[in-house]
Amino acid sequence: MKVAVIGGGAAGLAAAITARESGHEVALFERQARVGRKLMATGNGRCNLTNLGASFENYHGAGEAFIAPALGEFTVADTIAWFSRLGLVCEPDSEGRVYPFSDQAGSVLDVLRFRCDAIGVRTETGAEIREIRRKSGAFSVNGERFDRVIVACGGRAGEHLGGTGLGYELLRSLGHRITPLAPGLVRLKSAEEITKMLKGVRAKASVRLLRKGVLVCEKSGEVQFGDGGVSGIVIMDISLLAEDGDTLSCDLLPPVSAEELRGKLLSRAAATPEESAENLFAGVLHSRLGRAVIKRCGLDFGALLASLGENDIEKAAKAAKSFTLTVTGRAGFPEAQVTLGGADTKEFKPETLESRLVPGLYACGEVLDVAGDCGGYNLQWAWSSGRLAGCLR
Repeated sequence: MKVAVIGGGAAGLAAAITARESGHEVALFERQARVGRKLMATGNGRCNLTNLGASFENYHGAGEAFIAPALGEFTVADTIAWFSRLGLVCEPDSEGRVYPFSDQAGSVLDVLRFRCDAIGVRTETGAEIREIRRKSGAFSVNGERFDRVIVACGGRAGEHLGGTGLGYELLRSLGHRITPLAPGLVRLKSAEEITKMLKGVRAKASVRLLRKGVLVCEKSGEVQFGDGGVSGIVIMDISLLAEDGDTLSCDLLPPVSAEELRGKLLSRAAATPEESAENLFAGVLHSRLGRAVIKRCGLDFGALLASLGENDIEKAAKAAKSFTLTVTGRAGFPEAQVTLGGADTKEFKPETLESRLVPGLYACGEVLDVAGDCGGYNLQWAWSSGRLAGCLR
């Protein structure tokens, strides 16, 4: 069969290699000047290509029933073994994130490109596909006839790296529904004035996402404060579920209970009564973060610690254990690492990723309504779904 793969990102490369290795004639179309541009930027240029702990709980959008066949047929272990056969040496870090030993995303892209070349995948760059025509049981792409088409155009995330909505438009033109799109794995905005004094501050925290007082999720990790919001891996994961008006409640000292913290602060006040209140958290929190907690409590920076009562100390301890910010939005698609929403997975067969509406049409990767947490999960979905789609069953 003659197969067109539209999109030269992670999923598209995996699909093209799989289809060609299965004996099909494959043309890979990429709108940019070279394949894998977004792949080169993943993991801060190191390419976190999978995660040893990947499970269905790490994915959002489609349910487990849709995701299971792809992840089950091409597992994390299969991914590592596949890349090893392609010549890539990988190693996991202490948190299970798998990187190329070279610490260079280019190493991942190179072995994929070289494999495409070696097995005869025809790669056409600078080829923007704006229309797929269905005629007499076949497809027309750029005026060329194909028996099968795999749409692997990615999503809108990372627009500066080439993310577009083109894949959604192609699928929509063939009758597919596209669920609402939003930026994911992205900085969360907060309009509260206190964020200005925290620009550049980092803190290890446990963060709870609350919606009208009800817990939505809880994540732990490094939070990066900025003027107008917060970021960091923990926040990016939370961004997959956050809505405007939600509350971020940050425990700035997870290892210490509120009662223990209260005792430490009382001891400090008693030991250094001549110190000013703004230094109550000196040695405990980042200096600016400690002052932000004091400000949130409404305490006078210039007051002496000797003048603070037990209620003041307790209020400060509680504020440090629950430092809250109100979510007022997400940063946009240019900053996002993944797109929330996409092609409705109900319209694709989970066992093959073939369209239920258009026989011979397949989709894989980010163009589908599947989004993973930060840490290699989205690339694992790209490899797994690309390999499954490329089987062309």
